[in-house]
Amino acid sequence: MEKKTLVSSTNLREDRLPPGQRWISAPIVYDIVDEIPQWDTEKYRFMVFGLVENPLEFSYEEILKMPSVELVADFHCVTRWSVKEIRWEGVQTSYILNLAKPKPQAKYVMVHCLEGYTTNLPLEYLYEEDSILAYKMYGKPIPLRHGYPLRLVVPKLYAWKSAKYVWGIELMEEDMPGFWEQRGYNMRGDPWKEERYW
Repeated sequence: MEKKTLVSSTNLREDRLPPGQRWISAPIVYDIVDEIPQWDTEKYRFMVFGLVENPLEFSYEEILKMPSVELVADFHCVTRWSVKEIRWEGVQTSYILNLAKPKPQAKYVMVHCLEGYTTNLPLEYLYEEDSILAYKMYGKPIPLRHGYPLRLVVPKLYAWKSAKYVWGIELMEEDMPGFWEQRGYNMRGDPWKEERYW
């Protein structure tokens, strides 16, 4: 079956390049640790927990069997570079949320990653059509340093919100700062409003 290809609505904006940004040809890799292990996908589990009616736990293979989409989206880093039209493939986060059934009081999420990274964002962004959990980049499995086995991609926010090595999404009533937010980064991170730092 042919996969649906989505073009992020941010690519179609008249002000496609957010203020203070410049285009570069390929994304620069940043990590909070020096070495990234070769994650064992046999033991890997992706979980959705917190304020949900139906807590979820999936193996990597189960994620790969879910309905998938291709997404073409620009990528905007808080350090002032942007990359045009990265092609991702994965599962829409709205599909995952519909399985988990968020409770009415759930307003925010904390994204948890295998190397210890966390980032927070309003739950509403995970209902956007162009927010996905990606396992492919440019038609191939995501390279380790770009987020293998699973990367959250949220084109409407700066790229530090598009967390790598994701293992869990925790739904919360109150907003809480993640790794970079605790270190002075903005709690939301809208590139078109230049929500970089506090």
